[in-house]
Amino acid sequence: MHTTALVLFSGGQDSTTCLAQALSKYERVETLGFDYGQRHHIEMDARRVVLANLRERFPQWAPRMGEDHVLTLAALQQLGGSSLTDEVAFAMQADGLPNTFVPGRNLLFLTLAGALAYRRGLQVIVTGVCETDFSGYPDCRDDTMKAMQIALSLGLERRLLIETPLMWIDKADTWKLAHALGGQALIDLIVEDTHTCYLGDRVHRHAWGYGCGTCPACDLRQRGWARYSEREANTSSSP
Repeated sequence: MHTTALVLFSGGQDSTTCLAQALSKYERVETLGFDYGQRHHIEMDARRVVLANLRERFPQWAPRMGEDHVLTLAALQQLGGSSLTDEVAFAMQADGLPNTFVPGRNLLFLTLAGALAYRRGLQVIVTGVCETDFSGYPDCRDDTMKAMQIALSLGLERRLLIETPLMWIDKADTWKLAHALGGQALIDLIVEDTHTCYLGDRVHRHAWGYGCGTCPACDLRQRGWARYSEREANTSSSP
C-alpha cells in the first residue's frame, strides 16, 4: 500500500487539483516546483499562496502536507527556442507542435522528482499531465509516463509509481474533480489563487481566474470552465 507521495506542483489549476487528490489519499505528501526561467515566473509566487491557503482552509489535509521543494533548471532557458522561456509570440512550429513546447521539460522534471523521491523515501510521483485537453506535447502522453516509470524504477533500483490523475479527463472534468475533492471552497481557491496564464497576467480577472484570456493556457482553462459551468447549470435545473 502506498502511503507517501511527491506532487509536481506548479501552482496552476491542474497541479492544485492533483495535490488535493493526493492529500485525500496519502498520509504524507510533499510538493516540488521548478524554476526554469519561465516567462510566467509569477507562478512561483502563486504556488506559495496556494500551499498556505490549502493548509489554512482545509484542516483535514494540513497534517498531511509535508515539505515543499523548489529546484532550479536554468539549462531549459539556456536551450531557448520556446515561447515559455523566450520573449517570442505564440506560434505553431514546422513539426506541428506549438512553440510553447519546451523539449525535455517533463522528462527532466520527472527525473529530478525521482531523485528527490528516492532521497525523501516517497513512493508515488504525481503529475498533472493530460492527453485529453492538451497542446499535443509528446512528453505529456500516457506512453511517455509509463516509459518514465519503468526507467526511473530501474535506474534508481526502487519501484516508483507515476500517477497521472488527469490523463484521460478534459478541463471541465478537472473542475468537476476539484469540486468533488474540496467542494466550492476548493473551486474558489483555484479560481482566485492558482496561476495558469503563460504571460503571467495577474491583472485581468475572469470567472475562471486571472489571465490574459488569449494565450493557449488561458484558452484551455476558459473553455473548460465554460463547459463545467454549463454542465453544473444543467444538473441544477434538472427535475
